[in-house]
Amino acid sequence: MATRLVALVSGFGWHVRDLLRAAEARGVSLEAARFPQIVGRVGPERSHVEVGPIDLSSADGVLVRMMPPGTLEQVVFRMDALHRLAAAGVPVLNPPRAIEGAVDKYLALARLDAAGVPVPATWAGESAAGALEAYEALGGDVVVKPLFGSEGRGLVRVSDPEIARRVFHTLERLGAVLYLQHFVSHSGHDIRAFVLGDRVLGAIRRHAPEGDWRTNVSVGGRAEAYAIDADTERLALRAARAVGARMAGVDLLPDRHGNLIALEVNAVPGWRALGAATGLDVASAILAELLRKS
Repeated sequence: MATRLVALVSGFGWHVRDLLRAAEARGVSLEAARFPQIVGRVGPERSHVEVGPIDLSSADGVLVRMMPPGTLEQVVFRMDALHRLAAAGVPVLNPPRAIEGAVDKYLALARLDAAGVPVPATWAGESAAGALEAYEALGGDVVVKPLFGSEGRGLVRVSDPEIARRVFHTLERLGAVLYLQHFVSHSGHDIRAFVLGDRVLGAIRRHAPEGDWRTNVSVGGRAEAYAIDADTERLALRAARAVGARMAGVDLLPDRHGNLIALEVNAVPGWRALGAATGLDVASAILAELLRKS
């Protein structure tokens, strides 16, 4: 019987096409299904998780390519479905616990800190007044981040007290969690290590575009292949394990003194820039990791 894998996606862009290419080359069946169309059935006659005509409960492996934005209820329901699949013995990459831990920046950072991974000084809360006090305590230069988000979207660097007051009060009125991180002075580049299983598959160094402090390729950063040393690899693996991820994009920032600080762990990482810079067939390696656990 042919191996049957399913990728849960938000759209059918480059990454999905790359996965389909890799699956065809490996001779395995890969179906892409939109995550928001997931359905759970419970009862004496039918009890499983499905997406359209695809019964995920009988798949040989499920790859979570993306967790699309949604309401709290929608996101919780999707995570419930993943937990149900994992409990039924279906290999899920990444495991549900890892996705829960990594998608929430505060929870992920707390787990990194508990594992002894260096992280920036951070404050999170719901009060604008509290955020203003934290802003001063963090040196009057912070990065304000959405609790959920990726690819550098929604990040704002604030180093002016009046702008800080306006930003924090606006976020409070919107009912958002205020997440403030001390701005780590750096040389304009960071390291993205792609962890897969028990190794770092490859790494890139990302350079911020001129006039910007963000290094994300999605906002104009430039990527180049980067050969990490043994200490950096160990740090990246420790960060991924802290959130329980078997696949992760670990962002490490060298400060002005050369010390590496972990900014975040992405449990649904992209690999377009990594593949282009290194020549690695990342999609094929991801499928191999999923099959290895099948």
